Amino acid sequence: MRSGPVVRLSLVMALASSALAGCAASRPELPPAGYVASREQPGEEYIIGPLDQLQIFVWRNPELSSKVQVRPDGRITTPLINDMPAVGKTPAMLAADMRVALGEYVKDPIVSVIVENFAGTFSQQIRVVGATEKPASIPYRANMTLLDAMIAVGGLSQYASGNHAKLVRYDRATGKQSEYQLQIASLLKHGDSRANVRLEPGDLIIIPESMF
Repeated sequence: MRSGPVVRLSLVMALASSALAGCAASRPELPPAGYVASREQPGEEYIIGPLDQLQIFVWRNPELSSKVQVRPDGRITTPLINDMPAVGKTPAMLAADMRVALGEYVKDPIVSVIVENFAGTFSQQIRVVGATEKPASIPYRANMTLLDAMIAVGGLSQYASGNHAKLVRYDRATGKQSEYQLQIASLLKHGDSRANVRLEPGDLIIIPESMF
């Protein structure tokens, strides 16, 4: 008499599994990347982001040199300079702007900007959300892979459905957003090197929980 509910539950579970598999299969896969890059090379120029820690050095003017944190509104304040926009600039660009601003007070100032603690802009971060030990936004590093990101967030949580994860990537050249299938469980639990893919600045990794 109780076989009916059991059969219905089994059918629901099967349909749900098929739906998850179908959704994952509909997304393309990225080509595998090695655990170590075959050739190390620099990434894109670093763009200053909110909450970055900066060392501002003005040669022969120690009273104008300072350590500052970029405010959430994207600006910094240093001696003689109030509310200088910093976010969206490279360190070299910010140094050039500060030279112009300080030129009103100092003859031919030589300014250097050093980034000490990195946060970066959202477009330069790797964001990992969902069923992981510690969801986080990670500053992108040159030649970064999926394995590097998962190490940074402590791996999958107990109930993660790692092989149904997806990567969302925005193409700045075309303005289009694409989704790719990830096999994180295969990578972390079975050492499948084919599941290790190269990441790009701005990638979003979404890891769902298992339904059962």
